[in-house]
Amino acid sequence: MTGQKPEEDRTEIHTALTPGVMIGHYRIVDKIGVGGMGEVYLADDTKLDRKVALKFLPANMAQDGEVRARFTREARAAAKLDHPNIVTIYEVGEFDRRPFFAMQYVDGETLHHYCHHERVSVDRAIDFVLQVAEGLTKAHSAGVIHRDIKAINIIVDTDHRAKLLDFGLATVKGGEMLTKTGSTLGTVSYMSPEQAQGKEVDQRSDLFSLGIVLYELIAGRTPFRRTNDAATVHAIMHEDPDPLSRYAANVPDEIQRIVGKCLAKDPSTRYQSAADLAADLRAMKHSLSGIAPSSGQVAAKQPSIAVLPFANMSADPENEFFSDGLTEELLNVLAKNPELKVTGRTSSFAFKGKQEDLRGIGQKLGVGTLLEGSVRKAGNRVRITAQLVNTADGFHLWSETYDRVLDDIFAVQDDIAKAVADAMNVTLLGEKSKKQKPVNPESYALILRAHQAELQMSKSAMAQAHDLYRKAADIEPDNARAWAGMASTRLKQAAYGFADTKVAYLEGKKFAKKAIDLDDGLPEVHEAMGWTLAAFEHNFEEAGRYFRKALELSPNGSRQILSMSLYYLILGRFDESIKLAKRATELDPLAPDAFHNLGRHLLAAGRLSECRSAIEHALRLSPGLTTGHGLLAWAYAEEGRLDEALSEALKEEQAGYRNCNLAMIYHAMGKKAESDRCLNELLANGEDTEWGFQIALVYAERGENDNAFKWLEQARSNFDAGIPLTKVSRHFRSLHDDPRWPAFLEKIGLAD
Repeated sequence: MTGQKPEEDRTEIHTALTPGVMIGHYRIVDKIGVGGMGEVYLADDTKLDRKVALKFLPANMAQDGEVRARFTREARAAAKLDHPNIVTIYEVGEFDRRPFFAMQYVDGETLHHYCHHERVSVDRAIDFVLQVAEGLTKAHSAGVIHRDIKAINIIVDTDHRAKLLDFGLATVKGGEMLTKTGSTLGTVSYMSPEQAQGKEVDQRSDLFSLGIVLYELIAGRTPFRRTNDAATVHAIMHEDPDPLSRYAANVPDEIQRIVGKCLAKDPSTRYQSAADLAADLRAMKHSLSGIAPSSGQVAAKQPSIAVLPFANMSADPENEFFSDGLTEELLNVLAKNPELKVTGRTSSFAFKGKQEDLRGIGQKLGVGTLLEGSVRKAGNRVRITAQLVNTADGFHLWSETYDRVLDDIFAVQDDIAKAVADAMNVTLLGEKSKKQKPVNPESYALILRAHQAELQMSKSAMAQAHDLYRKAADIEPDNARAWAGMASTRLKQAAYGFADTKVAYLEGKKFAKKAIDLDDGLPEVHEAMGWTLAAFEHNFEEAGRYFRKALELSPNGSRQILSMSLYYLILGRFDESIKLAKRATELDPLAPDAFHNLGRHLLAAGRLSECRSAIEHALRLSPGLTTGHGLLAWAYAEEGRLDEALSEALKEEQAGYRNCNLAMIYHAMGKKAESDRCLNELLANGEDTEWGFQIALVYAERGENDNAFKWLEQARSNFDAGIPLTKVSRHFRSLHDDPRWPAFLEKIGLAD
């Protein structure tokens, strides 16, 4: 076609990248950076609802073949690396003949800012450089040499997490070289001697440049910069830097040694790997911060940790269940350590999707360390990054990336738990489960989905969870977790009236036995068997053995502690039950259920003001916790504050929760007609009603003992989950002098 320009000449017309322009599923928000090799834009990822950074090749370079190749090479080099201290590349594309790539958006400042505008302490400088060294360990192991390490290419987010970016000059092992020996690319002030001479470089050149960054963070200037590039190169080749003590007071000699070793002119006398440098920096950091106790010292407080929800980095948002499941698995593995305080699930997951300062999270949860990370799942492969952070100062104690097939997921969990224990100087204890066999990906996914459904605690969700567990067991009949899940769902269906109580209970017991036969190292199945024996068979002696076994397997598991506390409550051992209930609130400080449980124990023990404090705290955490108003009503009633008791009971009724509280409080107020009306609502379904235990409570409070015993018997025959609380319920005090009372306690296994 006449008049058409050759392909290589089409450079002058490009769409302006202004706010609102759509680049595929990315919407441009603003231009946030520009450099010689790229323009960076903040954008909204409309598909995954997150902010991203889009890096475009400048329009005037878009048709230069060598520049395009170098730009694409940057994306490919960084995309090979998935590490907490390297900015993540999401995808590579082209728009209007301009190459671009989408990457993780990091809200923060570069290290250049901390070198020259907001100076940091020596220990913070060490932590920043340690994180970069850990990122470089990953890069170098993948055959990627960065070749442009400098302060402006390291960005620090709001949680003081340092991330390495800009791999535009990187070389990749086995890849085509874009620059020839004898040519130099990079920033002169940060070059190694061999790079300044145009020689071929390896990972030790990156470590020289990183040593310059560490020097700059402490001194506020680079060690070799002179008035011009030629003088700077001469200094790099032949001069020693000024000692750090000239620019910063009280710099430890060990820091000077580490910097000196990084800046050795001869590569053979430098650190030979980023891992070696990281090891020395980590030891130096521990020495300065006192994080790890030195020989002869004992840590003042129990080591403590919260496992924050791992971020789902997969392209499919449906994989959220997988990242949540991994988080819970890690939490459960760590809870097996008696030496380690582990925050419960509810409190940990309260921070899901929130961008909060890690130190603030640590204060809210009362822990010294946080484990966080991300999960990228594609088919049968999974990439997990994990990092351990000290909440006192944001220091990173450890980080690692695991590339595995899904079959090895349990082994990865154990590897992470061991690394965390090593970093925190605690010993991994607890009986190992028999689960260490290759994972069946299909059944594993079904179990994770089932668990997420089970947590919703509704009738439909519980039925869905049970069906998913059943499908997992059909696929893998020897999977103890699937059988344990079926036991759990059937017992909850029985307890909450979601299914025929007797049928659901008997099935739940059968499934629990099957799970224990397959794997007796799962704490949750011993807990389920304990409740089978306690709530439905009233065999409390045998139930206690299972509860103790569950707690032995998971001594810091908040669920197991709650179950053991309830067991002691049933027996009337209030001191022990309250002690454990308080322990549960310490492990799960943002869990309203934990404080609600504590309030129930304190009410039974007659510690009314403490009860009210616990319940009021639970309601602050969860204003929709309807049953909290019922407990609070009875705390007020016990104190004779009947108007306040009635107010709380009405809140419960107005929320749609029908129960016995109003009938009892109206009776206490002398309002018989109102009490009768509420009681008749409970009696409306006849003897098959699920309210048998509550009806017995009302009759006992009204002094109608014959009807109270009648409905206690009815509740027992209907497997009512309230029966185990008979002995400690304050509402049955009017029955204690009746000769039928000890006989009934004998019948339900709770005789003195």
